[in-house]
Amino acid sequence: MTTEDLSTKAQQQAAAAPSRRTVLCTAGLAGAGVMALGACGAAQDAANSAASSASDAATGALKDAVSKATIPEGGGKVFPDQKVVVTQPTAGEFKAFTAVCTHQGCVVSDVANGTINCGCHGSKFDITTGAVKAGPAKEPLPEKKVTVGTDGITVS
Repeated sequence: MTTEDLSTKAQQQAAAAPSRRTVLCTAGLAGAGVMALGACGAAQDAANSAASSASDAATGALKDAVSKATIPEGGGKVFPDQKVVVTQPTAGEFKAFTAVCTHQGCVVSDVANGTINCGCHGSKFDITTGAVKAGPAKEPLPEKKVTVGTDGITVS
């Protein structure tokens, strides 16, 4: 092979092969894509973590706020932020219900005289069962699970 043939062959190979600049740019773009995807995953993980933390904080706040001493016997307490009402119909018996009135979705306002009371339209619910004592609501308040422990009351 002549020198001219070798030179032509080298030029053809160089034209067919990507330049160093092309290789570096492609590698840089691929790396940026991987980092962007990683950032998306990290953002999603952060969002999931924040939602979980908010849920844990709300549960923790309710647990901290609800001690046996804060729920009066024969009465109860409304926790509007958590949309829960906790009652103590008789000594040591704790009940919990959703605090969202079944009439039109208002959060109940208070517990008095053996009933959970909705200030929006006057519905009254039994503190033991959540049953309607006075309308316009027609459905009882859904009951929630109550666990009484040494550190307070947990509602789920």
